[in-house]
Amino acid sequence: MKRFPTWASAAAMMAAVALPAGTAAADDDEIIVGFAIAESGWMQAYDQPSTRAALVRVDEINEAGGLLGKPIQVVMADTKTDRNEGVKAGQEVVDEGADMVVVSCDYDFGAPAANVAQDAELISFFLCAEDVKAGIEGVGPYSFSASVLAAVQGATMAEWSINERKAKTGYVLLDTSIEYNKGICYGFDWMFPKAGGEIVGRDTFKNDDPSIASQITRIKSLASPPDVIMLCSYNPGGASAAKQLRAAGIESLIVNGSSLDGSYWLDAVPDLSGFVVPVQGSIYGDDPDPNVEIFNKKYEAKWGERPSSQYAYPGYVMIDVWAKAVERAGTTETEAVVAELEKMNNEPTLFGPRTFTDKLHHQNQATYKLVEATDGKFAYIGEWTISEPVPMEI
Repeated sequence: MKRFPTWASAAAMMAAVALPAGTAAADDDEIIVGFAIAESGWMQAYDQPSTRAALVRVDEINEAGGLLGKPIQVVMADTKTDRNEGVKAGQEVVDEGADMVVVSCDYDFGAPAANVAQDAELISFFLCAEDVKAGIEGVGPYSFSASVLAAVQGATMAEWSINERKAKTGYVLLDTSIEYNKGICYGFDWMFPKAGGEIVGRDTFKNDDPSIASQITRIKSLASPPDVIMLCSYNPGGASAAKQLRAAGIESLIVNGSSLDGSYWLDAVPDLSGFVVPVQGSIYGDDPDPNVEIFNKKYEAKWGERPSSQYAYPGYVMIDVWAKAVERAGTTETEAVVAELEKMNNEPTLFGPRTFTDKLHHQNQATYKLVEATDGKFAYIGEWTISEPVPMEI
């Protein structure tokens, strides 16, 4: 367990001395946010940027006088990208006196800690989970996500590819390893035919499959190549699939969810082009909103590097909307803060408006910015808002 004031330096954070599990640390003169997140394992690639962005917002609040006039204190416990460890980490931060619990970016890996918070009648926020179950549906009425539903990403790519790239046929390639991937494909499956396209085939694989040769054979056996391939995956399997598709001579436009944003993986697919993902803001210095680049530089000043992907941004939003709800409620008491969160309707944030209701603690419509890889580099190419919210049944 690590516990430190968030205005401490990154070096001091790394050197913080672990406290014994279960140590009571609650203090009436401070507000405690507990992070039960992956500080190791593959989920760290998603949790770390979002956690760092959250701490940027905490710093801003503390520097402005705190929340309800009290400093925000942070405690952290490592889930190690392990569901069983997630339960332990969740319990550790609850025992430390957390007023709110932050959990991993993915429903599958964040839910164990979120369930602990739910049982303790505490609010939990998934850093950037995009499965609808990361909230009321899968955890309970005290759980929220700061990001946008995976189905919105898939629907965005479907409608955009038809309208902007004149796609008529699509092929769905689903990595079945986690629920997030399924959500992306659900959204594409719903919107693509609705917008006038035809899905001419679909296939599945798993993230750790060394080869998708059989799936590629089936794509190449089609009478005509699909105009767009909806790849629903994350790294490393997503990068591997993209590389194999291009190596096989398949030149169709490839689209994915936000999980494949970030230049950190592009060296594995040299000169990748025609690959588009939806993002909440551009990390590449070309976002049309200058405030996004101001944030990117503030993040870099604190952490010594720019955000590695758009998954930094929901962490900032999460602290922002929770803190606003606490201020409006005048307390950190769970029911009062939940009530204020559920009143938010297009609440302005740096990375787009947020709406929560007593039926949905997630976003089922949003404006996405789009970045495209061309010759191995991502760049902003435009934005898209789906024509209607994704229905709950999708």
